[in-house]
Amino acid sequence: MAEIYFNALDYNVVGDGKTNNTTAIRRITEMIEKRGGGTLYFPPGEYVTGTIELADNMTLYLEGGAVILGSADPADYPMITKEQLPGYNREGHSGLIKAFRKSHVTVTGRGVIDGRGQNWWGDPKNESRPRAIQPILCDNVLIEGITIINSAMWTVHPMCCTNVTIDKITIKNPWDSPNTDGINPESCSNVHISNCTIDVGDDCLTLKSGTEDDELQKQYPCENIVVTNCTMLNGHGGVVLGSEMSGGVKNVTISNCVFNGTDRGIRIKTRRKRGGSIEDININNIMMNNVLVPFVINGYYQCGGVSPDDMSLFSLEKLPLRGDTPIIRNITISNIRAKNVTASAGYIYAIPEQPVTGISVLNYSVEMLASDEEPKDKPIMAFHVRKTRGEGLFCANIKNSILRDISIKVARGNGLELLNAENVIVDNFFVEGAEQTTKLTKCSRVKITE
Repeated sequence: MAEIYFNALDYNVVGDGKTNNTTAIRRITEMIEKRGGGTLYFPPGEYVTGTIELADNMTLYLEGGAVILGSADPADYPMITKEQLPGYNREGHSGLIKAFRKSHVTVTGRGVIDGRGQNWWGDPKNESRPRAIQPILCDNVLIEGITIINSAMWTVHPMCCTNVTIDKITIKNPWDSPNTDGINPESCSNVHISNCTIDVGDDCLTLKSGTEDDELQKQYPCENIVVTNCTMLNGHGGVVLGSEMSGGVKNVTISNCVFNGTDRGIRIKTRRKRGGSIEDININNIMMNNVLVPFVINGYYQCGGVSPDDMSLFSLEKLPLRGDTPIIRNITISNIRAKNVTASAGYIYAIPEQPVTGISVLNYSVEMLASDEEPKDKPIMAFHVRKTRGEGLFCANIKNSILRDISIKVARGNGLELLNAENVIVDNFFVEGAEQTTKLTKCSRVKITE
């Protein structure tokens, strides 16, 4: 059966950059849904619209020269409520492109989606802003070829989806735009992200699985994820895991990527009472330039959902294990080359009652720059922050781990500092410019060999 094809201009859609086409486009998508699928084609032109809701077996195709312009009217983005989506605690406007409980949906072509986030960024605390592309509880999602700019909030946000492919897309949001992450798979499985360029105002790519209060998302781990051949520019992190990790993040490979100016390169973040685990993560063959720190694992990340008076969350003392104590284990970071690094050659500060276990840092080369500038953000909260400017590798509360074939050129301080480390092998560690090559505090069974 031939695929049903709809040219938007044949159905009262106007590409003049002024006419609001929300209603006209909705009528087309309703026809596609009744017919069991089809392609909605946008030829060159500028199309103002609110939410476009995809149907089963639907392709949204943007020709080169076609631009979707997000409407400035919040009413054009229907609210997603807790009643509509039980267990979803982040009520907000529907995405500019949205799919809900659909299968085989595609957004493709050579055109542009412009979220016109400038209509929303004036209130950065408003997290109900629409995503640019938002599939929810969908199966077989394909996003390829397009360019997305000026997203109002997170740009591509598949949530509780399976079999997601994101290929050859470009994302560009202003460096100072609030919460405009690039690609955020949340509680998704079987995800392939490749050949993308991401330049945004927050994290370039983040893997999430909900907070302890997100009853929907934490039912689904974020698992079986591949990220490859991508370029990450600016932003607060190249690839970030957490802090929303209550459903778990596992079985992840990140390889063959370039990070430039991303503040942190790889960032893993959580805190007490968040629960979940981050495990079986393989990070390989990454080139980094002009980052604060190539990788951070932070068990003291300050995030929401807790009373600001509950300072026990951020205590450096060893507390009793709980059912909601987060777990980080089996992380391999290998074949990393980072230069023009300003804050630290690497930073791990896990909580003492649940050390990071099974971390391997292999074939790792870092060149630090001397800098008196404070880092833009602190790896842990300010009241017990350890200042790291131009210093080496710092690891607190790690266990059963290997640091091998490491070369670090520092501007000051220690080459390697271990605090509360147990059963750690340090092999072929070379440091230049350090005041002290290694510093061990409260460590046991640490073996250092040349």
